[in-house]
Amino acid sequence: MGFLDTILGRRKAVAPDLDALFALPSAAISLQVSLDMLPTGRGSVAFRTPEGRAFADVEADIRRLLDADGGPPVVTRTDEFGFTWLVVESDPVDLPAIVNDLHAVNTSLVEAGFGPQLLCSLVSFRDPAGAPLAMVYLFKRGTFYPFAPEGDAAAQRRDNVLELRVRDLLAHELPLESDMTRWFAVWGAPGL
Repeated sequence: MGFLDTILGRRKAVAPDLDALFALPSAAISLQVSLDMLPTGRGSVAFRTPEGRAFADVEADIRRLLDADGGPPVVTRTDEFGFTWLVVESDPVDLPAIVNDLHAVNTSLVEAGFGPQLLCSLVSFRDPAGAPLAMVYLFKRGTFYPFAPEGDAAAQRRDNVLELRVRDLLAHELPLESDMTRWFAVWGAPGL
């Protein structure tokens, strides 16, 4: 960081630590033991799709890579805000495999120069009653936060108490986002 950056209050962007995704399987054990939350076997990566052949080639390579293991095919969805979501699944539930797939997608996009288009990754969980929880990884911040929608998607309510319990439970296991204004709602996110 230079002298002018200091005077103007600019900060160097934090480089995301994609390897933090590999801490999710151990955090999932804490979620299961303390809150009875189990992984669903679904995860997804959200990114803004740039125009052009180069990105289409990278996306095709990612699909081939993820579909090579013979598991469920990767599904692509576009949300109402124009973000593309690559949804990966495992059946039976294999959280380490989901994390590996999410890491591969993120790494492939970064290495191809499309890191600025990445928004977030999420891994979903459910309790025995079916209440959902997502652990969301913010790419640009390199941090996680819990997102717990409550009721149907149209109601757009969050279970803030559950989100805070998860934050407190996983504080020493994952790099959690301390700025709660960045705990964005991902209503109806594919993979949730």
